[in-house]
This record gives sequence, structure tokens and C-alpha cells, in this order.
Amino acid sequence: MRFNDNPLFINTVLLGGSPEEKLLAAAQAGFSQVELWRQDVEQASGSAVQLAELFQQQKLLLTDYQVLLDFDGAPDDQRQAKRDEAVEMMDTALKLGATTILTPASTHHACIADREEEDLCWLADEAGKRGLRVAYEAMAWSTHINTTSAAWQLVQRIDKPNLGLVVDAFHIFVLDRTVADLEGIPMEKIFLVQLSDLATKPDKAHLIDTARHKRLLPGEGNFPLHTLLDYLAGKGYSGPIGLEVFNDEIHRQPPVTAAKEAMQALKTCCGDASFSHTH
Repeated sequence: MRFNDNPLFINTVLLGGSPEEKLLAAAQAGFSQVELWRQDVEQASGSAVQLAELFQQQKLLLTDYQVLLDFDGAPDDQRQAKRDEAVEMMDTALKLGATTILTPASTHHACIADREEEDLCWLADEAGKRGLRVAYEAMAWSTHINTTSAAWQLVQRIDKPNLGLVVDAFHIFVLDRTVADLEGIPMEKIFLVQLSDLATKPDKAHLIDTARHKRLLPGEGNFPLHTLLDYLAGKGYSGPIGLEVFNDEIHRQPPVTAAKEAMQALKTCCGDASFSHTH
């Protein structure tokens, strides 16, 4: 099977239940990694250290700890608060045993484009002091950097070994972009790949709502996911690949049921080239 050696992860946003129940469901479904949200840590019954112990007990690793929002290019009146928030988040990441924190390109309307590089460079330096990596993600509604190719240009300019990219199928295909956005990106600079699907592309007014409530599991929609998977397989991508699916209906299912359904969808789409002929 293609991607047989890649770590397979699930983002906890798909699963209902407590943070502890989500981790148990992920492990039971066969995932080797989990993307964990700050809300998970806040809602857990114990401390971050106790959550880390549960990860170890279930033989799960953290794909990343997320999410540091609207950090790069923060306006003057928010910049220091954002840096303080980043430090607190990195300290928690260490308690959790995480190796990577995730930050998306800013969506703030007053984001200062000329300062995005400086801020991301600061974040990579601070993360590096703690032995952490920074995964940077272009989102479809980010203020300035809303394509993977634009995110790569920024990451390339900063040129830090611990700064890399998130490749998210949703944010590529919902804008009718293609895998051409990945041209020239070394596979080791892609820190993780997030998959989801969509039946009908929303208009601009409903984009964020669709992204946060109505994504589908791979194979349930019309995204050309096979083009992304074929490209990654052809280039020898060996990093984590998994699901970031915001879906209210699946979220209401028992977490074990949802996690097993998610794993089946992930294995089907990653498994072999036949996926590309049926979707």
C-alpha cells in the first residue's frame, strides 16, 4: 500500500467526547498520531503532563499541537500579547511531549504584511530554543498568504531548519488551486498533510462556515485528492498524513465509531492508485 510507512493521524476536531475519550478512540481505530487542540488541553480532566501520560499509554504520538492564530503580522496593539501566547503554547507543547506547533497564516484584517516574515522568524527561533518545529499553514481565507506556494515562498526566505509547511487539501482545492502549488517544495519541508473532502464548493460568503462544519471524509466528495496523493507518493513523501475534518454530523457519533469510519476512509484513499480511478 502507498504511504504504508507514513504515520497516520486524526485531528481531534472530528471526534466527540472528552479529550481522553478522543485519544482512546484514535488508538482503538489504529491511528498512530493525533493532532491536538489547545481546547483539548483546557477541557481535559487532568494536566498537560497527565495527558502526555495517556498518549504514552496508548502508544500515540502528537502530530502537532495547535493552533496559534493570527500571529504573523499582528498589529502593534496585539503583537506582544501574541508573542506571550506563543511562549505559553510552546511551554504546554513541551509538557505534552509535542515536537511541532501549528500556526496558520494570519486572517486578521489588520495583518501587517511587511512584518509577517519577521514574526515567523521570531517564532521559529523561539521554537528552536525549545527543540520544537513550527508548521505553517496557508488557509483559503488568510489575509495575505492564502496559497501553499505563497506560504512556501515565506518559509524559503526565512530558511530555518525547524520551519516547514502544512499541506491541507481543503485550502488548496476549495480555491480551485492544484498540486502545481507544491512544485519545488522539498518533501522534508512538508511537516504534515491534512486531508478532507467536499461535495460542493461554497461561495465566498459561506467559505468559513463550510470549512468549520461541513467538510467530508476523503472519498465522500469531489476534491481531486488523487492528484495530491499521486504527487506526494511520486516524490517519496514520508511524513504524517491524516484527516482534518470539521463535520458536525460525524462529531455527534460515538468517538470510537467516528474514528473507525475515519480510518477506513483514510486507508481507502491512501491505499493504492485505484482510488484515483473511482473518484
